[in-house]
Amino acid sequence: MAVHAHPDDESSKGAATTAKYAAEGVDVLVVSCTGGERGDVLNPSYGEVPGGIEGMQALRREEMAAAAEALGVQHHWLGFVDSGLPEGDPLPPLPDGCFALVPLEEAAAPLVELVRTFKPHVITTYDENGGYPHPDHIQCHKVSVEAFEAAGDPERYVGRGEPWTPSKLYYNGGFSLVRMRAIHEALLEAGRESPFGEWIESRESRPWPEREVTTRIDAGAYFEQRDAALRAHATQIDPDGFFFAMPREIELVQWRTEEYELAQSRVPTNIPEDDLFAGLRDGAA
Repeated sequence: MAVHAHPDDESSKGAATTAKYAAEGVDVLVVSCTGGERGDVLNPSYGEVPGGIEGMQALRREEMAAAAEALGVQHHWLGFVDSGLPEGDPLPPLPDGCFALVPLEEAAAPLVELVRTFKPHVITTYDENGGYPHPDHIQCHKVSVEAFEAAGDPERYVGRGEPWTPSKLYYNGGFSLVRMRAIHEALLEAGRESPFGEWIESRESRPWPEREVTTRIDAGAYFEQRDAALRAHATQIDPDGFFFAMPREIELVQWRTEEYELAQSRVPTNIPEDDLFAGLRDGAA
């Protein structure tokens, strides 16, 4: 089960991994906590979306369905409303009723029920910083940890299904400075222009702690599915932008893995791992 804040997050974070496991016959469920209805159009060539929030919500549902098909995964809407990304100094208040303002137990209850229904052995989500400090990403982290810890307890969330205890919880790796510098240097060595120099400089000038990587999944064979899923989110992903600026032939040589941080495990495992199901393949679950 891969738990994400908005539609398109599942395609930019661990998408090739989910496609890989789905192709290998693993039941994979992507969960979108919100509908992404307050998201801006980030693709400069897309144009305007008519119909306000309702129009954006309908469009993003269509995009998510196409992305799930590209990845070969199942999908579930948790049903909360996008909080938007507040901007300004001071920051404006979040809109009433949005996901980030829902009390934790209320926000986690439908995810606990879904965990008890789907019965995942492994859950992936964001770290405590949300990967980046979007209020919905931080709330997604909170509800995912709550569901992981509570779903197996029969005294919690009574009436939300029969208890099920997932075995492992992971945080998605992001665009780490180490990864981007490796790609940047490989492009320069190949005599090609790198679009990542400014990004690297900005990260070096405002250091962000690198997360521990415990698990690397070789998912290069599924980059094509990942890219198709990204393109499905046409309002959010610029086909000429950041995500596609990295030549795939160089990426496959330099960095064909997707990274994770093992946050909790109820089964013995050895670090580093190359499989999210390490410790489970022998029936330990």
